[in-house]
Amino acid sequence: MTHKSGFVNIIGKPNAGKSTLMNILVGEKLSIITSKAQTTRHRILGIVSTDAYQIVFSDTPGILTPHYKMHELMMKFVYTALSDADILLLIIDAAANDSLDDELLLKLKGKGGKVLVLLNKIDLLKPEALEQVSQKWALMLPLAEIIPISALENFNTEYLMKRIVAHLPQSPAYYDKEQLTDKPEKFFVSEIIREKILLHYEKEIPYSCEVYVESFKDEPGILKIRAIIFVSRESQKGIIIGHQGSSLKRVGTQARIDIEKFFDKKVFLELFVKVKKDWRNNDYLLRQFGYEE
Repeated sequence: MTHKSGFVNIIGKPNAGKSTLMNILVGEKLSIITSKAQTTRHRILGIVSTDAYQIVFSDTPGILTPHYKMHELMMKFVYTALSDADILLLIIDAAANDSLDDELLLKLKGKGGKVLVLLNKIDLLKPEALEQVSQKWALMLPLAEIIPISALENFNTEYLMKRIVAHLPQSPAYYDKEQLTDKPEKFFVSEIIREKILLHYEKEIPYSCEVYVESFKDEPGILKIRAIIFVSRESQKGIIIGHQGSSLKRVGTQARIDIEKFFDKKVFLELFVKVKKDWRNNDYLLRQFGYEE
């Protein structure tokens, strides 16, 4: 029997639904999901394997205009995903009538029939509005296949998987069939903590934070983890910690519960907050935080 394998990369604007879709297609929560923009900062692989095929999905940061060195490196993940994809999933917030700049559209046209345009959030649209959005994208990317979906409602995702498998090239598997992702355990700990920060703090606070797992010790019956939340300013440190440490404790408690679910093991989690001014423009720190491949 012929085996198929390929890299299926998901791109789109912030809040288009990339991470929600990634988690549904992989069947595991690998990407953090919140209603805030710029939730995904890294390129995250999720691997789906059967006897007949292997799909290497890739969730990427939302397409944005860079304001910091960190944003430039995030966009580098996006353009790498564009160049190395066997299949590109361009996810569009159909309800918001998303558009893309000319440079990106030109790159997508160059991929020809390897692009699937996913019109997401169709549960929020009337049929005539969906038809208008479909025609718009069919004109902009005439060689692409247009597929309406709702990632949140898990609508039409089974059909999407069938179309992805149909487009996969013949190839042996790229990864061990038991492997789920390329990221280390520390990465998912930091992402779970960062998700809680995104959920519990407002305005610029979540975007000024980065989580670094300093220590990860897998001992019999327990994981002992020490993580540092880096912020840009002293005032942000006070907000993260909260009155008598109440805010930091809430983040730590909720993160620990999710980390225990993820690893199916008891967790002892220590959280600390440190100030690193302008870390989003600091090459050394950005490398430490995994922003360069």
